[in-house]
Amino acid sequence: MTPTLGSRLVRFVLLGLAWIVLLFLMLPVLAVIPLSFNSEPFLSYPLAGVSLRWYEAVLSSPQWMGALKSSLIVGIATVLIATPLGTLAAFALVRKRMPHAQVLMGLLLLPMALPVVVVALALYIFLTRIGLANSYIGLIIAHCVLAAPFVLVSVTASLAGFDFAQIRAGASLGAAPLRVFFFVTLPQIAPGVATGAIFAFITSWDEVVVALFVAGPGQRTLPRQMFAGLREQLDPSIMVVATIMIVISVFLVALGFVLRHRAARRR
Repeated sequence: MTPTLGSRLVRFVLLGLAWIVLLFLMLPVLAVIPLSFNSEPFLSYPLAGVSLRWYEAVLSSPQWMGALKSSLIVGIATVLIATPLGTLAAFALVRKRMPHAQVLMGLLLLPMALPVVVVALALYIFLTRIGLANSYIGLIIAHCVLAAPFVLVSVTASLAGFDFAQIRAGASLGAAPLRVFFFVTLPQIAPGVATGAIFAFITSWDEVVVALFVAGPGQRTLPRQMFAGLREQLDPSIMVVATIMIVISVFLVALGFVLRHRAARRR
């Protein structure tokens, strides 16, 4: 059916409104980037000049580089732990052999629904009781609690179109369960797993509230170092770090969309 002039107009108006809302949401974020190139230590427009002095200051700063190292350690460890956990949980819940699967799904997704400060306080009390507060292990566990639900949602969506008869077919041919999973199931749900891993890293990469509660002085991540910098010395070096974090986050989100798009085209 050929679209009418009225339907085209409605579609054009809705698309225009969507772009206006997107720009409204993105402009405050994009305003940070030019400030990172300011030649003077002022966070205001218009810029006094353009310079890379603050990028040089960040790259030569032991505090910022240490925070970057901590963020990468915690983020990568979170991905390596939360991705398998979220994938296995999704696989178990989608097959509907587990009693009260919907209730368990809701419980596993609670960290996404509860206020972050409540989750942070609960994790602080728990990790303090077991002696893991103010440590990398404790911070990684806390970030896994926040990141695993994103993996669960992403992999669950991928498994919605998966034919579980293939697993039974592989077993009937004598393949071990792990072999069936790695050679039959995983290749088909890989985009969902990869997307979940990307969002798990972004969750850890951008998280600050839990880090304020759980991490010690030796585990300062980039967001926590930025928070400390806002209180101690406000200068464009914070905008430099914010710009780096924005670029990396946007790149990872775009990568997730590309993986999803390629998977959809293959289907």
